[in-house]
Amino acid sequence: MTMTYDAFKAQGLSIDMTRGKPAAEQLDLSQALIDDVGRAGFLSRDGIDCRNYGHVLGLPEARELGAQLLGLPATQVVAAGNSSLELMHDALAFAMLHGTVQSGPWGRAGEVAFLCPVPGYDRHFAICEALGIRMIAVPMNDDGPDMERVESLVAADPAIKGIWCTPLYSNPTGAIYSRETVRRLAGMPAAAPDFRLLWDDAYRFHHLTDERYTTPDIVAACAEAGHHDRALVFASTSKVTFGSAGLALFASSPRNVDWWQRCVSVRTIGPDKLNQLRHVHYLRDRAGLERLMDRHRAILQPKFEVLDASLHALLGDVSDVSWTKPKGGYFVSLFTPDGMAKRTVELAAQAGVVLTPAGAAFPYRVDPRDRHLRIAPSCPNTVQIEQAAMAIALSLRRALDEGARQAR
Repeated sequence: MTMTYDAFKAQGLSIDMTRGKPAAEQLDLSQALIDDVGRAGFLSRDGIDCRNYGHVLGLPEARELGAQLLGLPATQVVAAGNSSLELMHDALAFAMLHGTVQSGPWGRAGEVAFLCPVPGYDRHFAICEALGIRMIAVPMNDDGPDMERVESLVAADPAIKGIWCTPLYSNPTGAIYSRETVRRLAGMPAAAPDFRLLWDDAYRFHHLTDERYTTPDIVAACAEAGHHDRALVFASTSKVTFGSAGLALFASSPRNVDWWQRCVSVRTIGPDKLNQLRHVHYLRDRAGLERLMDRHRAILQPKFEVLDASLHALLGDVSDVSWTKPKGGYFVSLFTPDGMAKRTVELAAQAGVVLTPAGAAFPYRVDPRDRHLRIAPSCPNTVQIEQAAMAIALSLRRALDEGARQAR
């Protein structure tokens, strides 16, 4: 490596790779949502005035679009606002305050715990922390969470009320849950009768290769296993259309949809139906969404390839360093030697490249081995990605040198 850390730092760069945000070029792909507002109008297919109150479960045609995307009956799909994270927060808040279709309020029943596959999504963990739900880390493998560990914990402890799952192109490792993993999650015995799978299908259409990977229908799998109400499914178009103005979806069993309606009717008189109508007019159907996602892939795939090539060139010779090459999603996980992640992030920031804080992908922000870094290459351009990879490599090497000196 010809450049030194100090020389790189002297360039005074400023690159932000903290979050998996769509790039401006990706947002431009859906500009028609803004430009064609007049064409969409305000009347739904059935004559509903979308400017007014009502329809707390969403426009019928928006629910039908969601049903196409999720492969479920429209009666089991709710079309909501722009954020699936908001729906996940509400689902747990409702359970804590009001209970579920099987039980009373979780918050009155003593301690509540959730399983958290790690590395995982920091926003999931933030919800648990905010609601006072104790988090139990379980290892994440390439085919999903460590099911032997999950099954033993869930069967033994009635305080464990659920597990966070991102089944396809998981944040941040890119893991794809296997059919066997899905089957075991759906069918495993649970000490808590109201055990829930919080199924965050955020990256269902976010492919980075020619193959469009899928995972089994978790709602059907749970029903077949006799746990009809176990799965709560969440998705959105936040990384399909606009991050701040997408269409969020909730899907589950008929009983859970009724439960959702009872709970959410206290919080709102209806979602943004104008935005739902615009999305229905723009996307039209699943095929329309998939065509749009092919255009997203054309922007994203080269960025992931540049990052992978740069890491190979810059860190391929460093022992105990590895990184993922995801087949979809928005993130790359880089694993440093033990004890080096936090210092690498600190040095990279000093050199002008801001990364997600080390430990963010773990409950309470504690990575026991201090070795995981989440890299988000979607927003920067390819030149910036090469520069960021250089900063990460130089920072890690500097951290390793510091560690070696301290050990002497």
